[in-house]
Order: sequence, then C-alpha cells, then structure tokens
Amino acid sequence: MRALFLALGIGLCSPALAQQAADTVAPEGAGAGALQVPGLLAGAQAAKDAGRPVEAENWMIAAAHPLAVEAGAKVLRAGGTAADAMVAVQAVLGLVEPQSSGLGGGAFLVWHDGASGEITTLDGRETAPMEATPTLFQDETGQPLEFFDAVVGGRSVGTPGTPALLRAAHDRWGQAAWPGLFADAIRLAEEGFAVSPRLASLVQGDADRLARFPATRAYFLPGGEPLAVGDRLRNTAYAETLRVLANDGPRAFYTGEIAADIVATVQGAPGNPGVLTETDLAIYRVKERPALCVPYRSYEVCGMGPPSSGASTVGQILGLLSPFDLAGLGPDEPEAWRLIGDASRLAFADRGRYLADNEFVPVPLKGLLAPDYLKSRSDLLRGDDALPQVAPGRPEFDHALNWADDQSIELPSTSHVSIVDGYGNALSMTTTIENGFGSRLMVRGVLLNNELTDFSFASHDEGRPIANRVEPGKRPRSSMAPTILRRDGAPVLVLGSPGGSMIIGYVAKTIIAWADWGMDVQEAVALPHLVNRFGPYDLERPEHAAALRGMGYAVSLTKLTSGLHAIEVGRTLKGGADPRREGLAYGE
Repeated sequence: MRALFLALGIGLCSPALAQQAADTVAPEGAGAGALQVPGLLAGAQAAKDAGRPVEAENWMIAAAHPLAVEAGAKVLRAGGTAADAMVAVQAVLGLVEPQSSGLGGGAFLVWHDGASGEITTLDGRETAPMEATPTLFQDETGQPLEFFDAVVGGRSVGTPGTPALLRAAHDRWGQAAWPGLFADAIRLAEEGFAVSPRLASLVQGDADRLARFPATRAYFLPGGEPLAVGDRLRNTAYAETLRVLANDGPRAFYTGEIAADIVATVQGAPGNPGVLTETDLAIYRVKERPALCVPYRSYEVCGMGPPSSGASTVGQILGLLSPFDLAGLGPDEPEAWRLIGDASRLAFADRGRYLADNEFVPVPLKGLLAPDYLKSRSDLLRGDDALPQVAPGRPEFDHALNWADDQSIELPSTSHVSIVDGYGNALSMTTTIENGFGSRLMVRGVLLNNELTDFSFASHDEGRPIANRVEPGKRPRSSMAPTILRRDGAPVLVLGSPGGSMIIGYVAKTIIAWADWGMDVQEAVALPHLVNRFGPYDLERPEHAAALRGMGYAVSLTKLTSGLHAIEVGRTLKGGADPRREGLAYGE
C-alpha cells in the first residue's frame, strides 16, 4: 500500500484531495490512465488531437504540461507580460514535470521586445564549480567514466541558473508582482496534482537510479513502488522553497540555508560526491549575450550564441541549404532529406570541434557563418548520394585551429516554453536539468541538475585540447535552441524543443516545414522526424528508409521524442504543441 505521508514532507496526497481534480477533463477518447487536462484547455487538447493549430487574437502560450499552460494563461489574461507568465510556467513545470527542468537547472531565453523591436538573449546556463578540473569525469587511469557513473550523484551538479534567470527576466520585462507568480505552483505543490502518464513511465524506467538517494526514493518511489498514472502527488518541501523565493527573491536560493543544504547534498552524495561550494552559488550571475541572427529565405533566424551551439548549428544547417529549392522538392522527396541530413552532418562536425563557452575558448562564429564559408561547404552537397565522409571545415579564424573533436554525451530531456503576450513581446525559452531526473539528488523538493556531463569527459585527444573540456567557472556547451524568426524586424515564428543534441535537428526541420513547405505550426511540429548528426540517419517512421539506404546511409528506426512548442505570429496567433508529449498551446 502506498505511503500517504513521506519523509521531508513530500509525497502522495490523501484520498480526499483527489476530489479537487473534478474541474479537469481527460482528452477525448482517453482512458482512465490519460493525462488530466483542465477544462479551460479542453479545446486546446481537442485541436492538438485533431492536428489543428490553436488560434487566438491577443496572446498565446505553448508549454509542456497543461497545468503549466493554465498558470501562464492566468498571468497573461490578467495583463501580465510574457516574462511574467514564464515565471509562473517554470514554477509549475518544476513540480509537474520535474524530470525535465526546474529550480535546480538552467535555461536560455530569447526575447523580442514589442516596444523597441530589440532581440535580447539571457544565459542562465549552469557553471562548473571553481574546484572542478578537466579530469572531473575521468577515472584514476585517465579514462572517461561511464555516462551514468558520472551522472548519478554530486559529481555532475553545476551551479543552477534558473532561479536567477527568472528574476533577471522579470526585472527587465515583467510588470506583475513577483510573489504572486508563484501562487499556482505553491497551491499545486501543497494540494497535489495527478501524476501524468509521461512522468509515471519515466519514473518506472529510472527506478533503480532514483532509489539510490533517500529523499528522491521517498518522493518518486513511495513505499518502494514507482508512482502510477493518476496518483495524487504533493511536494510541500517544494512549496516552501517557492514561498522563500517568492518572498525573498533568488538571493535566498543562492545563499543561506537553501544554499547550505544544496552543497551538503552534493558533497555528501554517497559513492559519487561533487565539488560544488556555497561560494559557487553566491557568485553565480545570469549573463546577457549578443543574439545570434542568421538569414534564411526572407527571414531573420535569431537564437542563443555560445555556450549554446543551438543557434550557430541551426544557422549553419539553414545556410548550407539556402542554395537549394527545398520548396520544390517537398517533404515527401527523399532528395530533400539527403540535403538536410548531410547539411546537418557538416554543421555537427564543425560544432564538435569549435563550439564551447566563448569566455574560455575562442569560437569562430563569424567564420562558421560567413557566406563564402557556407557556400564552400554547401557545394559538398551537390551530388546524388550520402557524403562518404564528413570532417570539420576550416572557417576564418584569428587563432590557431588546434582543437580536437568533442567527446561529450547528450541524452534527451529538457523542456521548452514559447509565449507571445498582448504587448507584442515574444519569448522563447528552453529549460533543463539535462538528463531525465538530473543527478537524481533532491534538495528541498528540487531535483538538482547533472549539467556538467554536457562537458567532454576527455580533456585532450592526441595532445590537442578539446574546446568543451571542463574548466572552473565554465558553462558547458548546450544544444538548446530557443529561436525567434523575424521578418522586417517583427516576430513571425517562436519555437524550440527539448531533445539533447537532437534539438538542433528538430528545430531546423520545423523551420523548413513552416518556411519552405508552407505547413501551419501544428503540422510543422508534428511532421515525422528524420535526424542525422554523425552519419547514421535516425527515422521516426519507415517511409524514406529504403530510399535513404539506397543513397548510402545507415538507417535506424527509433523514437524521436521531441517536445516542440511553436507560435506563428500573423493577423492572428497560431499555436502548435508536439503530439509526442503532453504539452498544449492555448491563447485568447
């Protein structure tokens, strides 16, 4: 029998609280184990199920869980900005989708300002502790650790950036009172929410790792049993953490008792302690970075520069494809996917060698995106078959090109939020704790990230340094690609996705589907994925498998669980939510 009350004040709700689900509905045709959707969002769920975009006149939000969408919608309906709504959304996501993002992680945010027309990007990425060294993820013989030997425990935990990012965005662009933005998340944490099918499935699949630490085990495996779909789950420890953040701001997270508890948990993790200190937390700062914008067709595609590789790699893929008539080929033509696949391979080869935190290593962004360089790389695509070999290019660079290729591992998790408010502001934010359930360490109701495993485990290769190696204070390279497309200075498409290094392919495909193939946002996010990063072609469906094999590709049929959320901005707003996950788009 499941325990009703768990250690640390977090666990399953009493049966009486289940009555509070009466104002929710299941998706049409869904069984008892389906995700419960608030009644307000029933139309949004129906549109998604039918493959139609959601339309609205004034504002729109698309996020990964209906309860988070509902919280953001309340803020927008009351006159809040996209920045205000994002705070409410993230606070709820950290509760109902804890495996993907939360206060213990980091995020990248791209903002189009409706008043000034300016694009701003904020870097809330985690940082390596000051005591971290390039050999952090190597054994005593200098060999890289196995991935989960590095991930599970304190060694992988970087300094969280999300709490500071929430406040930085609110200080710049918010107008609602800060404390009230946490009200829905606090209420849900105290009263409980219904465990979704996705959360239950992921807990089941990760039970052995979640069981390693008492607080995590008590929350996700009450009574030794994994959470089940529909269980009413509460997290009063998280509610208290949010209440402190609401009342005292993020300083209370980065100093004092919360910071001390985080550090004690990281450093005391049995079998795999980390090196995070209270000083690392106290000195953390969000950084404004120059937006990285590239042309594609009649659009300007804007995103996050280093330490993200998202905008530069998406930009390279699109730049390499610009000379080709993808519109004439269409999505059903295997030749289109040959071009997209090999353009992606070329861009990923450059990404693996050159992309890292550019405060620590020089990154040749201008060279990688220079028209002459892109043309020389694009010319390699003029053939009939898969490129037999792909290697990094030699972009114009005012430093020595003596980098080795990166050896980091990125597994899919993460979450994405797209918002357009009634003031013409547009926000695209990708947020993460990295691997599903992060480090598996839980502190005050918050899962801590494993973001440091986004660094290369090896520091050198044949004597050459790897740009994305671990260094104190450095931010690990990311594939997150929050993106805003603009035309004539106005936003026309706001999008992004979770998915590890697959994010780049998901975002590029969606842009092509919308810009070249004329699909609406729901069609574009739902279009079957074909992703090529390193040579083999990953396919979601088998339609093009035989043709691609005939071109020389190795082909793998696999699940490609993106979580794309996109908003088209035109005479009306149109929102699309990925059918592969539980998110919704909603607007009024």
